[in-house]
Amino acid sequence: MSDLGKELIVQCTDVRKSQSRKIPELPIFERRNWLIHLHYIRKDYETCKAIIKEQLHETHGMCEYAVYVQALIFRLEGKIQESLELFQTCAILNPQNVDNLKQVARSLFLLGKHKAAIEVYSEAAKLNEKDWEISHNLGVCFLHLKNFEKAKEYLNCALQTSRHDLTFMVLGKLHLMEGNTQNAIETYKKAVEFSPENAELLTTLGLLYLQLGMYQKAFEHLGNALTYNPNNYKAILAAGSMMQTHSDFDVALSKYRVAAHAVPESPPLWNNIGMCFFGKKKYVAAISCLKRANYLAPFDWKILYNLGLVHLTMQQYASAFHFLSAAINMKPRMGELYMLLAVTLTNLADPDNAKRAYNQAVSLDQSNPLVNLNYSILLYNQGDKKGALHQYQEMEKKINKLKASSNMPEFDPELVDMAQKIGAALQVGENLVWTKPAKDSKSRERPAPSSKSTTNQQPLGSNQALGQAMSSAAGYSKTMQLSAGGCPIRTQKPPSLPLEPESTVDAGTDDLNKKQELSRLLHAHHLLQIVLSPEQVLQIQNESLKWNSLLSNGL
Repeated sequence: MSDLGKELIVQCTDVRKSQSRKIPELPIFERRNWLIHLHYIRKDYETCKAIIKEQLHETHGMCEYAVYVQALIFRLEGKIQESLELFQTCAILNPQNVDNLKQVARSLFLLGKHKAAIEVYSEAAKLNEKDWEISHNLGVCFLHLKNFEKAKEYLNCALQTSRHDLTFMVLGKLHLMEGNTQNAIETYKKAVEFSPENAELLTTLGLLYLQLGMYQKAFEHLGNALTYNPNNYKAILAAGSMMQTHSDFDVALSKYRVAAHAVPESPPLWNNIGMCFFGKKKYVAAISCLKRANYLAPFDWKILYNLGLVHLTMQQYASAFHFLSAAINMKPRMGELYMLLAVTLTNLADPDNAKRAYNQAVSLDQSNPLVNLNYSILLYNQGDKKGALHQYQEMEKKINKLKASSNMPEFDPELVDMAQKIGAALQVGENLVWTKPAKDSKSRERPAPSSKSTTNQQPLGSNQALGQAMSSAAGYSKTMQLSAGGCPIRTQKPPSLPLEPESTVDAGTDDLNKKQELSRLLHAHHLLQIVLSPEQVLQIQNESLKWNSLLSNGL
């Protein structure tokens, strides 16, 4: 065999030997990292934990990635303390890894240890100064510590490093917590410019415009939010509330029907649906929806307010007393509630406590003239013309202040007529104008009645005062807004009520109805903020026991 043939045989043998060699194995610490990652992103956590256990057993707990993923899984399972300990182990294995420090700080934040989280984030910032996530999270930590200046500093730093929707939203929330609505709007406007298709940002900006009464801009942004996300229930609730404000109840109900599929257990949703039915004069349906809202949010004073209003409209005074008293417990500084409570007490034949409620309403509400008007009617019917005249003059002062501030609301014609009647009865003329200044020239003036006609004037019935309270509450509800969904509600003025109660009702039936209301009142009187005398409580209890016995025996 020639030399050339021998050389070829040697080369072939070397090639076969090289092919038969095994592929070199990866280092033992990272051998299963790819498999751990694969099962983690597939959310197959049980298999992932089994592989991690084998990997940590082989490496004696020195595999950083396996420990890191194990900590992430523990966090997803709600085991925050265990995940914190594992992330701290990762930080010890690789102290120069910024992600390990950020995860340690994140776990501390979730445990409510904001100061400790700030310290760890500060250490991480030393390793990477241009990380927007670190600056953002530092701002959030300072926000929870109520250090708003530091929070704004770090959030603005995060936006300078890299703009993100989440940072804009947190900064806008911070401005709202400070009560600076204008700065919040500017922040959300910049956010919308950066991310014009973010339905959450558009909805929030629309709600802020709605709160300021800028309905055109609010409708524009809410419409855009629904264009990008037709199932955004917050935008649907806000748009429905705007239509409800303009008495377009059927269209508002169609919007709420869509929102009900997304959030069937939303208290603001059922509250607004109930007030739509109230506006349509479907009072039973309104009470049903409001009762459901009250079941879902028993401590929401707005729902209790609306329930009291509807029961008051239906002349179910004991039920109205119950819900209005509960609302006062939740919102003790609102004069409107005390006024409605006073109207309820007037119809329950308790003028003394009604006067106390009116006094409280007058002291709390310095701008609503209807409080003084209703109080004046009560005092006039009780024969206290001097006190009635004083309340009437206070009402005139409030009207003049509203005229001067150009915030004169459009009052219901029935209220204007009532003010003229009480003015005539008190011999103060009818110079009060309840319309806006532009309509002053159209107001009618009547001659002041003589003393004879004043003497023969019939007393203004408490039912009329109820009508004033209803219209007043309807006017107030235009500006009232909800907490969880942030949507305003509006009520419609109920039908006018007669000055005097009808006398054609059977006396026995009327007496029984009164006693039934008194029995229900017994279970609610402890919620009232006004103190009843021991004699009154004893009388109520005796009457209630007497009529409960009669009812149980079938009369």
